[in-house]
Amino acid sequence: MYRFILRRSLGALVILLLVSAFTFFIFFAIPQDPATLACGKNCTPSALAIIHKNLGLDKPVPVQYWEFMKGLVAGRDFAVGHCHAPCFGISFHNKQMVWDTIIDRLPLTVSLTVGGLGCFLAIGIGAGMIAARNRGNALDKTFTGASLFASSLQIYFLGPLVMSALVFSTGWMNAPRYVPITENPGQWFMGLLIPWVVMSFIFTANYTRMARSSLIEQLQEDHVRTAKAKGMSARTVFFRYAWRGSLPPIVTILGVDLGALLGGAIVTEKTFSLAGVGRLAIDSVVNKDLPLTMGVMLVSATFIVIMNIVVDAVYALIDPRIRLA
Repeated sequence: MYRFILRRSLGALVILLLVSAFTFFIFFAIPQDPATLACGKNCTPSALAIIHKNLGLDKPVPVQYWEFMKGLVAGRDFAVGHCHAPCFGISFHNKQMVWDTIIDRLPLTVSLTVGGLGCFLAIGIGAGMIAARNRGNALDKTFTGASLFASSLQIYFLGPLVMSALVFSTGWMNAPRYVPITENPGQWFMGLLIPWVVMSFIFTANYTRMARSSLIEQLQEDHVRTAKAKGMSARTVFFRYAWRGSLPPIVTILGVDLGALLGGAIVTEKTFSLAGVGRLAIDSVVNKDLPLTMGVMLVSATFIVIMNIVVDAVYALIDPRIRLA
């Protein structure tokens, strides 16, 4: 098991190195002069020269990339001060360390992800299990139809409707806002409840359909029919044999969704005006803040790669034959 995870981790490290090289050369090698973005509108040649020196843009591109990668591991010195590892550089817009800015926004995104994950997993997988056990009857058709309807909606459409109904029209709930859970768990929960519900409504559809189809397929497998023929109860057959075999496709989409959400729930945060990593990505693009954009991209890629490793590890636990791959 450890060797299996080690192989996947080494492969992930190579992928991250390639992603870092790709993003660095796109943002810093292709543009004619990134320093002009940091200099602003009223830029003078002397100010531009100072920025080149302060940011190390006066050096060859391979040297810049080497210093960037070294900064991720050991930190880096700038004219404005020392940037501790992992150092993604200094923001062109707010002149702050990129890593500090991302860390400041990350708790909101993590809270949004964890709460939404709990909602759409419990509802989606539960509905899929019920639909699979009642295949063909009215309950199955109801859950299947509801999932198809929900999958056609989008957060940027459903979010404003829910806000209008629960916040602006009736005043039953307050507008979403983030309060750290360490300060007030109750306000943390209520402040993110609407985004969680909207996210779960959208994501639930995929998990309901996936859980249903996977369970129905497993219930038709030979080992499940053999268990039934031996006289085992329907409950034992369903949870001990069919349920475990149906997990791989669910784990797959869960890993992808979780990695994407941790990397920044862009649409959700923009819809509900929440200042997380996703909103930070939008602001960095609007402000043409290359270091911040690259930092968010690398952090997002890291989350996605890590979640793929977790998915592989869970696969190995579910099916030991995968450990040989």
